[in-house]
Amino acid sequence: MSQTLTLAARNLMRYRRRTLLTALLITLGVLALLLFVAAAGSFKQTMVGSITDSMLGHLQVHRKGYTASMDNLPLTMNLQPRAVGLIEDALKADPAVAAYSKRVKLGAMFSNFEQNSSVRLNGIDAAAEDAAVPALRGRIIDGDKTGPLVSPGKVLVPALLAKGMNVKVGDPVVLVATNTQGSVNGKTFTVGGILEGITGPGGRDGYIDIADARELLRMDKEEVMEVAVRLKDIDLLPATQKRLVAALDGSIRNKEDKPATELHTWAELSPFANIVKMIDMMTVFIRIMLVAIVLVSVMNVMLMAVYERIREIGTLAAIGTQPRKLMAIFLSEGLLLGLVGAVVGVALSYAVVAALNVWPVVFAFGREQITLHPTLAGAEVLGVLVLAVLVSGLASLQPAWRAARMDPIEALRHV
Repeated sequence: MSQTLTLAARNLMRYRRRTLLTALLITLGVLALLLFVAAAGSFKQTMVGSITDSMLGHLQVHRKGYTASMDNLPLTMNLQPRAVGLIEDALKADPAVAAYSKRVKLGAMFSNFEQNSSVRLNGIDAAAEDAAVPALRGRIIDGDKTGPLVSPGKVLVPALLAKGMNVKVGDPVVLVATNTQGSVNGKTFTVGGILEGITGPGGRDGYIDIADARELLRMDKEEVMEVAVRLKDIDLLPATQKRLVAALDGSIRNKEDKPATELHTWAELSPFANIVKMIDMMTVFIRIMLVAIVLVSVMNVMLMAVYERIREIGTLAAIGTQPRKLMAIFLSEGLLLGLVGAVVGVALSYAVVAALNVWPVVFAFGREQITLHPTLAGAEVLGVLVLAVLVSGLASLQPAWRAARMDPIEALRHV
């Protein structure tokens, strides 16, 4: 085997320019694929982290049918205290759950005593929300970032509303809400902070203490509209969702003995999930392009090698070289060509990724600034390397088979 590989390497070096150009083409294909995978992975990780860690959480529990009308913030589809208790029991019992936060969501009129506007609000427990969506605090662009996320009597105002209404931290404002009975209630708050808005549902919501939210809505029971859940590892999401759905469907039933709750992942609640799918699809297409580049370039080189070495092949066959040995020589040449090109491509990819982490790429995505910190996973690199080598081998099969089946007498007559 080692002799075959040595002979294959020598044959490749006989045609250095052609070998170099083909290896360079494979290198560029591998480099382009790995850089795209690294950049796309960084973009996805940044955006998913932004959405889950500062707004949605990894999972959300609602009363059945709530999400269908979530944009209207319905007050008639709350989770009752008994259901909330059972949800908490299920979440505490699941080993993958890191934290959860109960929320009261409502729409209100926002007034600075001169102008009025509407606002979406989340009533939260500050400590629980901090644990469930730890990046929310990082969105505070004006105000105290070290104390409680939100205190009773204070409100975190989205930046867009604060700018439009010309309110600043410390200003008094009035929030007015209507409850399910049609009763209107108002309460004076102090602006405790200004929140940077981000893309996605909930990216422009304000926050108040959960007790203040229940007071505004005149709730006499500890009802909530949703429970946001954070997992210890987002990779545990599919298995955890399956377990929690089974636990909640079995314990929380309505009068018709049907499941009374629904559990959604962040991807089901955010339109960004569609962008993630598009990026994954583009990655598949680029993989196909890499396969095509390697296949065509290696096959072209090997066919040329067979054509130019017909008399050599005839001589080897005439002195008793077995067809399988001839086939192994040409197959080894293709594999070596693919391996060298892929290894160089991987090395260059690591170098470029390291450079991009030293000098990161920053670009605007809507109202946000996205900074890419690309990384290359070992499994992804190994997969690309194996793919390039396998495709090189496949591309060499037909030329190698042609060389092995060549008639030695006819080959020796070739001019």
